[in-house]
Amino acid sequence: MPHAVARLRAERLARSTKPFLARGGPQGARCAGCRLPPSHCLCAWRPSAPAQAGICLLMADTEPLKPSNTGWLVADVVPQTAAFGWARTATDPALSALLADPQWQPLVVFPQEYAAPERVVHQLPQATGPGAVPTRRPLFILLDGTWAEARKMFRKTPLLDALPVLHLQPDRLSAYRLRRSRRDDHFCTSEVAALCLHLAGDHQAATVLDAWLDVFTHHYLQARHQLPPDLQGAAHRRLQAATAGHPAG
Repeated sequence: MPHAVARLRAERLARSTKPFLARGGPQGARCAGCRLPPSHCLCAWRPSAPAQAGICLLMADTEPLKPSNTGWLVADVVPQTAAFGWARTATDPALSALLADPQWQPLVVFPQEYAAPERVVHQLPQATGPGAVPTRRPLFILLDGTWAEARKMFRKTPLLDALPVLHLQPDRLSAYRLRRSRRDDHFCTSEVAALCLHLAGDHQAATVLDAWLDVFTHHYLQARHQLPPDLQGAAHRRLQAATAGHPAG
């Protein structure tokens, strides 16, 4: 069954009046399961890892169509991934229902300088005191788009205004190589999701997701340069180690 981002991509394509042409990516036929040329298909290695946390992707209009989008990788790995297209003038009722579901504690993942100080948190809420009710499962809301699109989504989505804003403090720089950013402290969507999973204690899922990004990046760049993927190389070895005991999904 297609995952949330694949379904969103199909819905977006159904509304398109002309083909979407990706810039700088591999051209020609693509696998429907991984968006790469058939010669560099990843589907045989696609992993899945259990996670207590959930991921909610709020995606800019064309983001699900881009072959370099890494929200797709999050949905590959994390079963509890939801994806919604963003529009300034409308809110998907399913998104409202998800955020109101009592099993989840939604948190908007965004830099603290863009939020009122009273909304900002650096750790997940914890249950405290005698007889404390266990904390709800974290639902990390990631704004998936260019930096300009993400800021617009953050400012102009009333449904998010009352939610806590989680400010991450990573101890490393982004290793993402498929798109350029003007800031070294910007991370791609799958890297942010992995940081969130680590914060939630889902370390296995986070490690698998980081390794899956490495494999995707390797295959994508090899396809771009018309070179075969190295199935015995460092990226594949890291994924094999990360998924030991966890079969591919």
